[in-house]
This record gives sequence, structure tokens and C-alpha cells, in this order.
Amino acid sequence: MKAIVYEETGPSSVLKLRDKPMADPGQGEVRVRLLVSGVNPTDWKSRSGSGSRRLDAPKVPNQDGAGVIDAVGSGVDGLGVGDRVWLWDVAWGGNEGTAQEYVTVPAAKAVALPVGESYDAGASLGIPALTAHRALTSMEGGPSRLAPGALAGRSVLVTGGAGAVGHAAIQLARWAGATVITTVSGDHKAELARRAGAGTIINYRTDDVVSAVREASPDGVDTIVDVNAPANIEVDLEVLKPGGTVAVYAANPGESLTVPIRESMTKNVRLQFILTYTVTDEQKENAVAAVSEALEAGALRVGEDFGLPLSRFPLEETAAAHDAVEQGVIGKVLIDVAP
Repeated sequence: MKAIVYEETGPSSVLKLRDKPMADPGQGEVRVRLLVSGVNPTDWKSRSGSGSRRLDAPKVPNQDGAGVIDAVGSGVDGLGVGDRVWLWDVAWGGNEGTAQEYVTVPAAKAVALPVGESYDAGASLGIPALTAHRALTSMEGGPSRLAPGALAGRSVLVTGGAGAVGHAAIQLARWAGATVITTVSGDHKAELARRAGAGTIINYRTDDVVSAVREASPDGVDTIVDVNAPANIEVDLEVLKPGGTVAVYAANPGESLTVPIRESMTKNVRLQFILTYTVTDEQKENAVAAVSEALEAGALRVGEDFGLPLSRFPLEETAAAHDAVEQGVIGKVLIDVAP
């Protein structure tokens, strides 16, 4: 089968198209014929490493994807050959990612894709939606699992609402009943956030963010899903309710956050740092279940019409797909694994 592999860390040029053998599923595993692979910032960051370093074994990149189960190992219940599924955390802790024609995974990492839902949507979930779920459930006294009405009466500020995680956070928060406010950097991104379902959209380059947030949520916001905490922390503290949470899920390599201590103490602020790979098993199970339910309800949609434009690359151009994500392309980058 065809696969993209890299044998050393470095720039996207280390990614090579290779033939490799197909693995049969073992106990508790399924094999999936991949149709679409999703690319996230952690994929190119993992590939690039901290410099050129030879790996112990060739590695296939990318965590997210969607496809069809073509083989089932012993001891697997609830999944069968021909089932359409979306995948999460595939490459975490191992060498087999989704940039290949077939992948074998633990059955728990293959989740049923609802009838009528696209493989594109399935490949766009994983890292963004599971990260967004953890951010939205990180508040003290909040729900551990989102569902309709779980965030009723609460307000959420999503910074960078046109990004993949921001898009998922807007959709999940709205599905759970929250008042959703978002910040963006321009008119095009504002339109994307509107299509995603944000109620109040603020251009942080031209608007007074603090005044606009207070107008939309006079008592302050309960949770901030923050893509750039180092730049936003002072505004975050001004618009946050006492006891509120700033959920930080993104950073550049080596980046630090300077926190105004007294202001944070006064409001009893919670800072929640998030890496979806290393959350607890219970948190991950709740996130997968809630995201699956939201997908079934039609609350997690992708594409230009729903605020998340899709950029596509064939498997052999995975390096270009990684470059597009690294360069900050708007929307979601997908790889068409099958011709």
C-alpha cells in the first residue's frame, strides 16, 4: 500500500511516498481503509521536531482521518467490515498515522460516522473538536460532558473563531446552549465565524474588544477558549467573570505566558492548559462521546458554507499540505488518500 513516511525530523521535504506492507488487526483492533486524512498544527510540529534527528523507525504522520473498516480483529463489538468511521489520535505514541491507504487502530479510536455525514467532516474532527470539548468543559462546576443545554446560561469567548479549534468550539458551545462570542482579524474571517454560529463577532484589529464583550455579556464571560494567550491575557482578565476559566490550547515552540498575578487572584481565575493527547481517559471518553453526539445531531459541519473552508491535497503532496498548515491557511487542510 502507499504511505507517506519520514525517517528523520525536519522540514516537510523529509516526507516521502513509499510502499509498505499492510498490517492485519490484532485482538481489539480494526483496520481502516482511509479515504481522507486531516492535518493539524501538531502534525507538522511533531514532524519538524527541534531539529534534524534520525528516528528509530519510519513514521507515518497525521492523527485524524476517516474511512471504511475493511478488517476486524477478535474481541471487537459494535463495529464491522464496511462501517464508515472517523479516527482520533492515530499517530500518538506510535509510528502509524493516517497519511496512508490503510491503518490498524484500537477499536476505540474508530467512531461511527453517521449516515449522510461526509468523510471530510470525519477527518476534520479529532484534534480540533476534542480540544474544543476539553476547553469548554474545563470550568469549575461546569459539565464534564457537553450535551444540549449543558452550557445554558453560560457565555463563552472564542478567540480566533475562524481557526479549526475555534470553529469547533463555536459549534459545540452553541449546540450546548451557550452564548457565543468570538474575535477575528478581518471581514472574511468574521463571515466564517458567523456561518459557524457565533452570536457576537468582534474584529480585534478595529474594535474595542473589552467594550464589545461587555456589551454582549455584561457580567463577563464564563470561559475563554484562547488560541493566543500571550497576546490576549490582559483582555481575557478584564472580560472574564470572577471564577472564570481561560483555556489555553495553542503555543509556538518556546513561547511563554506572563500572567498578571494580582488581577488573576482578585477574580479567582482558573488557567487551564490543554493538550488533548494527554487528558485523562475519562475526559477523552466524554469528549469522543459528545463530539459523536453533536455530529449525529448535525451540529458539527465543515466546508465554506459552515465557516470552515477546506483545502485539499493528494496523498503524494502531503508535504505541501503540511506547509499549508504551517503557513496558517484559513480553514481545514485535508489529504485525499484514495484517488
